Amino acid sequence: MPRLFPSMETARYHNLRTLLQWDRAKAKKTLLQLQEDSKQVVAHIEEEMIRLHGFKWKIWLGFHALPSMDHIHLHIVSSDLCSSFLSNKERYNGFHPKTGIFLHLHKVLRWFERKDSYYTRVVSQLSGRRYGPLLRKKMICWKCSADWEDFPTFKAHLQEEWDEEKRRAVSQKNQEEEAAANTLDETNTELDRQNKQQSRLDNMSTSPA
Repeated sequence: MPRLFPSMETARYHNLRTLLQWDRAKAKKTLLQLQEDSKQVVAHIEEEMIRLHGFKWKIWLGFHALPSMDHIHLHIVSSDLCSSFLSNKERYNGFHPKTGIFLHLHKVLRWFERKDSYYTRVVSQLSGRRYGPLLRKKMICWKCSADWEDFPTFKAHLQEEWDEEKRRAVSQKNQEEEAAANTLDETNTELDRQNKQQSRLDNMSTSPA
């Protein structure tokens, strides 16, 4: 949630639509503050990713076009979507990065760069009539685009997708570390050779004629 101060009109913070229907400059300032405040949280999540899994993967920041609570809040979500909190089709579709229900923060901020007519139109479309049916659509994997009917089977598929992503990332990291170690060994070997050569030259220059 944004930090509210006494001078703020709290009614403007019910959801993304009410915020964006407010003064555009103030709305943008609020979103930029949310973006800034999220950096520390994202950094902490990435530290945990590396500590627990040895690599970090994408983290999404965004809002729901159909809010689930009566105050604006920014979602910070890891892109694996394997969490037990995503317990049904509607919740998964609500965080799918391409259905349009989950509005990425960086894309919302771009709306402020568009003409007034575009901004007004896109804000007016933030309604249940448009986005509600999208929650009930069939589940489509955001990585491979395969569609699914059974939710438990689909969740197992998401886990397999993430396991493969982890395997590739850890393998690449190991290869990079091995290559760096080999480069260091080669550098040390070359330095050792140069030092020995210089030592021989020094000995020759100090030897009596």
